[in-house]
Amino acid sequence: MRYKLTIEYDGTTLLGWQRQLDGPSVQQYLEEILDRLNGFHSEIVSAGRTDAGVHALGQVAHIDLSRQMELWKIREAFNGNLLAQNAPVSVLEVEAVSDDFNARFSARKRCYRYRLLNRRAPSALNRSRVWWVPVPLDIEAMRQGASFLIGHHDFSSFRAAACQAKSPVKTLDKIDIFQDGDEIIFEVEARSFLHHQVRNIVGTLEMVGDGRLQPEDIKRILKARDRKAAGPTAPACGLYLTRVLY
Repeated sequence: MRYKLTIEYDGTTLLGWQRQLDGPSVQQYLEEILDRLNGFHSEIVSAGRTDAGVHALGQVAHIDLSRQMELWKIREAFNGNLLAQNAPVSVLEVEAVSDDFNARFSARKRCYRYRLLNRRAPSALNRSRVWWVPVPLDIEAMRQGASFLIGHHDFSSFRAAACQAKSPVKTLDKIDIFQDGDEIIFEVEARSFLHHQVRNIVGTLEMVGDGRLQPEDIKRILKARDRKAAGPTAPACGLYLTRVLY
């Protein structure tokens, strides 16, 4: 039986989604519980391999169970074991799906949020959940710069060197930038993303916001197809995978 899991996690102490040899990961926590349910090892497939320090409000994964179980019992089995380990991971929802459902390849859109704290005082409560930028940022300039990234482009300038994607060409469906109190929020949506693409975009747009770049420079950076032409990679702590659409 195949089931779809919707998962929330705080990535602060995790080495990302993917199982690692030198520290805890979301996949490791969940697969150890699945192994106990099945009596043998089986892999959990996710919609996206979030990096160390990145959070999720709506990560999606699928599992195969060797027997049928009630949905609430599956959720409670995972969450009971996660709580016992003090793991910063929670299974929000379990759904029965067809055997051809694949959390990664069936996804039509992935949605990310980036939180940037823009004030003079640092955060005492959210240091591992936002990127603190103490200098004033021009939101309208960042919006103008972001507009050049919408659509179908070669995003080599915003691609990490370790990216394993076969092509740097992606279609960016949405970049919304808005103010929420002291925070500047970036909402970014696409079918799929390159490694560090969202964080590299945010890091570059922050330079537009503080005046080191002009909005029109984004066109030049995109056209350069060179990672060195763009700005720095924004910290992982501000990034959230919010939902995956199927």
